[in-house]
Amino acid sequence: MKRHDQVSWTSIISGLSRMGQGKEAIWMFKEMLDSNSKPNCLTYVSVISACKGVEETFDQGTMLHAHVLKLGFNNNSFVVSSLINCYAKCGRPYQAVLLFDEATVRDTILFNSMIAAYSLNLYGEEALKLFIRMRNEDASPSDHTLTNVLNACGSLTLLHQGRQVHSLVTKLCSEKSVFLTSALIDMYSKCGSIGDARFLFDETLEKNDVVWTSMILGYAQSGKGADALELFERFEILDGNKLDHICFTAVLTACNHAGFVDKGIEYFNKMRDYGLVPQLDQFACLIDLYARNGHLRKAKELMEEMPYEPNYVMWSSFLHSCNSYGEVELGREAAYQLFKMEPWNAASYIMLANIYAKAGLWNEVTEVRKLMQQKGVRKSAGWSWVEVDKELHVFSVGDATHPESQKIYEGLEKLNFEMKEAGYIQKQLYEPEGIIYCQL
Repeated sequence: MKRHDQVSWTSIISGLSRMGQGKEAIWMFKEMLDSNSKPNCLTYVSVISACKGVEETFDQGTMLHAHVLKLGFNNNSFVVSSLINCYAKCGRPYQAVLLFDEATVRDTILFNSMIAAYSLNLYGEEALKLFIRMRNEDASPSDHTLTNVLNACGSLTLLHQGRQVHSLVTKLCSEKSVFLTSALIDMYSKCGSIGDARFLFDETLEKNDVVWTSMILGYAQSGKGADALELFERFEILDGNKLDHICFTAVLTACNHAGFVDKGIEYFNKMRDYGLVPQLDQFACLIDLYARNGHLRKAKELMEEMPYEPNYVMWSSFLHSCNSYGEVELGREAAYQLFKMEPWNAASYIMLANIYAKAGLWNEVTEVRKLMQQKGVRKSAGWSWVEVDKELHVFSVGDATHPESQKIYEGLEKLNFEMKEAGYIQKQLYEPEGIIYCQL
């Protein structure tokens, strides 16, 4: 073909995007513009989707956003939806919100994309609020929407709302979707209703790899390591099963939560029997398994030997284990690695100070406090929530805004007394303001 037209350019860009060759797709898009061939809405959807796989995603996304505005595609739901997805995967949900709010017509496609954007960035409350608004505006949710809403319910541990969504799934006859079944199992597991998760699993006639993995992970997250391993071994002997990295992450997580060190090593090594090379997630599980069970030197050696750079989560988990076992030297090294990665995050400073405090190294505690002051690091207030009688209550440490706060604190004092009577010993921990507080 000597000269490409709009259709052929779009086909090439779309094909490259689907194959994960993002940079090549963007390069072809630029070639298309240089050839004076005008892109259509499908071209933009394809090239914006391609941005998700390149390092300069946000910059490329904003450039394409400008093109979309210039050529008047900003009212096309498919194009706007692609931009929302792009911003969401860049960790810029508020950019996505601006796009959504500016849309003249908000149809099912846009609602679905915005709910997914909130869910992806762990804005569970906003995802649920938008879902309610979507229902009020008579927009029909897709299976993808319901999956994201269930993820939000699970992350917020809202069992009552999760059950309501389950009822809607049944009403819409979407129960045969394996992705929705998997999301329901995950939601029930995270909400502490593992019995409901297992019932749903047993009632599912056609179980694929995703459903099996969700149930194994549900047991793992619920602290039922033996049940998770039993289910994994059942899945392993099935004909046609496809054990993948996600499934091994689930079973390694189960070993981690249950403290099954030998089993964890066995499953980690077994990955190669299925032609799988361990990735960062599986290394992280094994390292955490070693560290949680006191094998801190082995965990550190594995971090140094693995073909990946340890990330913030791995060092943070390792630091927590150093605190649990009073390991000052390795704890200090882990903390300094975290200082380099996120110098303004107070958590690692406080954890290191706690390690020093437990070891009676009060001069070092003072040095950590000075370091925090020099860098302007402050601990932000943490917020928690609890659902009582179908109502969500949000609170923070020392919060007295609740109208019945006096009764609440009286109840806490009573509970504190009863726990002490039962034999619980308080631990002293360091706070950045320089005081020592007691933790049960």
